[in-house]
Amino acid sequence: MPVPALALLLGLALAACGLPLPWSALTPLPLALILVFLARAPTARGSAGRAFWVGFGYFGLHLWWLGAFLVNLLQFPPLALLASVLFALEGAFLAVMALFAARIAWTPTGRVWTLAGGWVLLEWLRFLGPLAFPWPTLGYTLLPTPAIQIADLGGVLLGSVLVAGTAAALAHAWLERAQWGRRSYGPALLAVLAWALALAYGLTRTPGAGPEQPMRVLRVTFDAFGRATGAISSEQQFAEQRAASLRRPTGSVIVWSEGAVSFSGTRPQPGQTVPDFPGPGISGIGGLEQITPPGPDPIRQPGAYREFNTVASIDAAGTLRSVNAKAQPVPFGELFPFRPILTPLYDVLERTLNFPLGAMPRNLSPTPLNLNGVQYGVYICYDSVFPWVARRLANTGAQVLVNPSNDGWYQGWGVQQHFSMGRVRAIETRRWLVRSVNNGVAGAVNDLGEPVQTIAAGSQLRTLDVRPRLLSGATLYMRTGDSLALVLALGMVAFGVTRRERL
Repeated sequence: MPVPALALLLGLALAACGLPLPWSALTPLPLALILVFLARAPTARGSAGRAFWVGFGYFGLHLWWLGAFLVNLLQFPPLALLASVLFALEGAFLAVMALFAARIAWTPTGRVWTLAGGWVLLEWLRFLGPLAFPWPTLGYTLLPTPAIQIADLGGVLLGSVLVAGTAAALAHAWLERAQWGRRSYGPALLAVLAWALALAYGLTRTPGAGPEQPMRVLRVTFDAFGRATGAISSEQQFAEQRAASLRRPTGSVIVWSEGAVSFSGTRPQPGQTVPDFPGPGISGIGGLEQITPPGPDPIRQPGAYREFNTVASIDAAGTLRSVNAKAQPVPFGELFPFRPILTPLYDVLERTLNFPLGAMPRNLSPTPLNLNGVQYGVYICYDSVFPWVARRLANTGAQVLVNPSNDGWYQGWGVQQHFSMGRVRAIETRRWLVRSVNNGVAGAVNDLGEPVQTIAAGSQLRTLDVRPRLLSGATLYMRTGDSLALVLALGMVAFGVTRRERL
């Protein structure tokens, strides 16, 4: 079999194990094969070439739904191939990492450790910058096991360290036996000890105790593409959600999804009102704000507008009490990097979609929303895949996490992937998570990351009354962030570099 084809198959196997399914805990097995495959390349450049095709297959299967998204958005099936540009970009990042890892390690066994540590460091880098897209992170594959509870010590990346380290230990043992005929028990025993400790830690975690806050969440089923293009009116969505929010339990707070309320011309501010809003509650508020006034001819010179995506707490009178903007806009959806270079492409998209592609600024300082004395750590849709957002909200007083979302953009397992990542945010901060969503998974997740009440399907608008607990306190991860995981990842790299049996 040609080397690129074998590399592609290994990437597909890794992605298949990494899907939100019960067997995802088997991920170290295909990853170990990949590490051996990359480590045994005859040259560093050969290792990089193999890594590219592994990455292309890995991201291609994990994110196949991006192609369906592009078809729905642009209404031209061949444009689904644009998703392969992202797969190739991610494969290139993995190739660069493999090239560097292969050059600094002296031996095949050293390479597997530098590659494993480099893999985790690359995952960390995917959380950063204008192209941030940390969707396939190894640590999420621990969700079917109690070991995922270590996320409150070092975040999802600590889970990635456990997965990558286990794979490296397996690869190390195989290489020692295959190339030199000797058995190597040290790394394998270390991996067994790490798993034993992680499982023991997870099995001894218990739910936190705190007062309950009744809430009503909605799972709506509006066509996200129709809403974006104006085919579905915001008034229709508002009326249906309002009717579903009435006659709820006493003291209950409603939660509406991302963009469930529309503002036009101005960004929401505390003190403004939402007429007929059935508060108290929390809702996503979206729209366009005017950033430059119209010219002398308002028809030909309407002025410039910029999209905003915010969330607000709203009292029983419909008055906005506090407002937060989205922390991490979606690259090429709400944030348009490299604008000077890609202006022609963006111009074509604006004409095709018939709405402006104004860059949405990042909100680097999200704060909890206050409503009737409760601090709600509210973050919007894509924010849920960035641990720093939930961590900052919890560190600034949030007692419960709330994620208004619109999962109508995703297809297939993209919806479940998004929900699974949110579950880990609950573990990292030891806060309950409440989701209200369009075409996704709505409900409540406890502070162990366990779904308590959820709605995941249906063709009609549905409601669910949940009772999350209000919790406080700080986890180790809230205090130190990704430091522990990064130190361990660098330790794997250092161990690989110090291996001295010559190639």
